[in-house]
Amino acid sequence: MTHNINHNPITGKDSFFSVKEKAWHGLGQIIQDYPTSSEAIVNAGLNYTVEKRPLFTLDNENHAVFSNPDADDYFDDCEPQILVPDYFANVRTDTEEVLGVVGKDYKIVQNIDAFSFFDEIVGGKSGILYETAGALGKGERIFVTAKLPEYIKVGRNDLIENYLFLTSSHDGLGSITIAFTPIRIVCNNTLNAALRESTNCIRIRHTASAGEKLKQAQHMLDISNLLTVELEAIYNRWSRVRITDGQVKKLVQMAMAPNKEVFENLRIGKTDELSAVYTNVVDKVCEYAHTSPSQQMDTTKGTLFGCYNAITGYYQNVRNFKDEESKFKSIMYGTALQRTQTAFDLCMEVARAGEGIFN
Repeated sequence: MTHNINHNPITGKDSFFSVKEKAWHGLGQIIQDYPTSSEAIVNAGLNYTVEKRPLFTLDNENHAVFSNPDADDYFDDCEPQILVPDYFANVRTDTEEVLGVVGKDYKIVQNIDAFSFFDEIVGGKSGILYETAGALGKGERIFVTAKLPEYIKVGRNDLIENYLFLTSSHDGLGSITIAFTPIRIVCNNTLNAALRESTNCIRIRHTASAGEKLKQAQHMLDISNLLTVELEAIYNRWSRVRITDGQVKKLVQMAMAPNKEVFENLRIGKTDELSAVYTNVVDKVCEYAHTSPSQQMDTTKGTLFGCYNAITGYYQNVRNFKDEESKFKSIMYGTALQRTQTAFDLCMEVARAGEGIFN
């Protein structure tokens, strides 16, 4: 798996920091004390700005044929060019690298502003700590995680930490995302439990109103507080529901089903014509369920909660992704989220109706 962490050729540093412990890729700055937001920006190499600049091309004789006032600041030493109307290049000003092509309505949210908005979201709450931050690719995507003071406690000793995660992009391909993410202390499993009546994620498009919408995102803390209470009750209930190895396999099969037809066939016990790729994935999840150290705790071994944790743990610790950005996208709003949502719904069904899907 590649890390995709940005390396700044000017400073010679990797654009990433973490507090006290190295990330799996071993890159970036390891600091001992939790930083302020301004310190985090510098430690993560995010203290750069981005500009929208006009796009241009040449005519078929490599001669320029037009003049555009918006381009004058950039092309004083050149002949006028052919403008590409209504499209711009987002350029990182320290390295002069193009991060993406955007439309005329695209609004840049500078890194310092993203952190500033995050400060506003969490500013009134004591005990919040900036844990990691960094940039991916050429710097087109940035991210920051902040640890919340509350824990989700399952049983007596199984603690799940709560984080707020903010990511923003400069390539025109993604929204500003603010997410509530519980992470298990023991094995760092990301548990993306999207409850039916709630959401663990806010997405804001890069438009002129992005700043105002970010300022309104303070209710994310209210959501996280609500989810913490609800998830603690749910997970503790699941940790008391015992299930057999065979039931674990069926739940995993249904949660990982590639489409609705396979899902419905599995529900009625029809398991023929399953692809080798799908079967291999199911086997890997089941292996993780039975062998991972995090699955040997009283709250996880042979329990409904342990089965759910194995599915989320597969995407966090076993599944190979192209890079960290692909992993993030899958977990936050892609295939991994869909599968873990299905697993969550199935576990809720089992907890409500006894054996339910296993009959």
